[in-house]
Amino acid sequence: MTMVKAHVSTHELIAGRYRLLDVVHRETNRVSWYGEDVQGARPCLVTRIGLPPGLGEEEACQAADRVVRMSETMAAVCPGRIATVVDALTEGGSLWTVTEWIDGLPLGQLMDQKGPFSPARAATIGLGLLDVLESAHGEGITHGELSPGQLFVRARGPLVVTGFGLAGATLVPRLAAPAYASPEQARDERIGPAADLWALGAILYTMVEGRPPYRDRDRPEGTLRGVDRLPLRTPLRAGPLAPTVQGLLRKDSRERLTRTTVRQALTRVLDEDPHAVLPAPRLRRACAAARHIGPQWSGRAMAAGTALAVVTVAVAALAVTHQLPGTEDTSAGGPPAQPSVSTAPSGEDSGEAGDRATATAGPSTGTASAAPAPSPSATPPSRAASPTPSPTASVDALPAGYRVYRAPEGFSVALPKGWKRLDTRQQTGVAYRVTFGADGDPRTLAVTYSTRAGTDPVAVWRDDVEPGLRNDAGFRRIGAIEATTYQGYEAADMEWVSDVGGDQVRTFGRGFLLGGHRSFSLRWTTPAADWEKAASRQALDTFLSTFRPGSAA
Repeated sequence: MTMVKAHVSTHELIAGRYRLLDVVHRETNRVSWYGEDVQGARPCLVTRIGLPPGLGEEEACQAADRVVRMSETMAAVCPGRIATVVDALTEGGSLWTVTEWIDGLPLGQLMDQKGPFSPARAATIGLGLLDVLESAHGEGITHGELSPGQLFVRARGPLVVTGFGLAGATLVPRLAAPAYASPEQARDERIGPAADLWALGAILYTMVEGRPPYRDRDRPEGTLRGVDRLPLRTPLRAGPLAPTVQGLLRKDSRERLTRTTVRQALTRVLDEDPHAVLPAPRLRRACAAARHIGPQWSGRAMAAGTALAVVTVAVAALAVTHQLPGTEDTSAGGPPAQPSVSTAPSGEDSGEAGDRATATAGPSTGTASAAPAPSPSATPPSRAASPTPSPTASVDALPAGYRVYRAPEGFSVALPKGWKRLDTRQQTGVAYRVTFGADGDPRTLAVTYSTRAGTDPVAVWRDDVEPGLRNDAGFRRIGAIEATTYQGYEAADMEWVSDVGGDQVRTFGRGFLLGGHRSFSLRWTTPAADWEKAASRQALDTFLSTFRPGSAA
């Protein structure tokens, strides 16, 4: 079995169609990139998995077909929780899968950024994964390839699982991430749901310990032998999760904990943690509920229902920090920047999520430490009327008329038909602001980049931005400044109204920290009377779900 070589360059075209933009996660035999379908001008996730040497062309094609078919099956079984594979192909001895854009970060990348998770956060992610496994196992489907690289944590919306259909696609016991293989896989025996429960235990172990239970060796075969023969390294940081982890990582599959027992144990960890936000009963049977309601369930309803099993990865942000006080027009600008998700390990590891998937950011040096999220009862009444980004509004299914615009400054976002750059302001070496709009359209989107961001996004809005905004005629903040997460970075949201030319306008602002004092902020401004219109809601949802910081060269 070959390992994936890491020398594939960014911006390379795969199959003449998919451009690789930015590596987001690496595992032993798998590398994932955020990429672009150049034919459809749509972002996507491209994953390369090494195939066994000597695998025939027909077998390789069958493996690709299996992945696509299983993705379609699982998307119907558990809507909203499975990333749809839109293409799969073989090239250069590897299996390439192209998945719809996932508005989140791989769990493995989040762990690399922050380190060990608290038992409560790990339990929350475990419950989200358990929901998916219960639905899959109920249909007789075993994943068989679970690892931190197959789990995507989103700022809003449920945990998303990829990789269904890889197990059994070839004759090898495990295609990727052998450190998370079960002992029966290591022995190349027939596997079932118990193999997924082992992987769940290994993922929980990794989240709390900061390393997998069995280390990767030079060759996958060596790693698999270790999984089969070596004793489990005793977990030291697992706390109340330790019995569950050890019960899942029993070599004999018949002795492993059942899904029911695991759910009860993970729920108990949350119940006993004073900082846990998600009450466990709200996590149960989310996929089953989604199947009853059907795929036509709106993103907003999904955020209030099935999206309860989310772990937010504290992300944060800020509008332009250390900017001159005043309105949009007084902000600083700066040079072209190339911030990259994968090269800015500044995000919080994960946080518990409520209906709004929010987490409170705390002071840090480059990263953010999570604190308990505000309770739903603390949410200002006006916030309920604010547009909430749809967890299902991904850029692989843009609204009619929208297109992805790639700015030379190093970011991209989908814009409505007819929209263009209206204004660009720069301050060399510090920041820039690009404002988008259209002739005759009173709405605008301003994208600001800064290299002087603070460490607490809520404080930036409150202490650096709001004092200047108070000079605007008719300024009034709506509700509280809310800490949230966005694409794996610490973020904060603020809304306000002001008067422009005698008319009242309303602005939604979101900023997020990239690390190293770098930040982006998005400001959506529209006439207050148009705030609730469907077109305005759709525009904001689309901006938030499609905006991406630029890729590193």
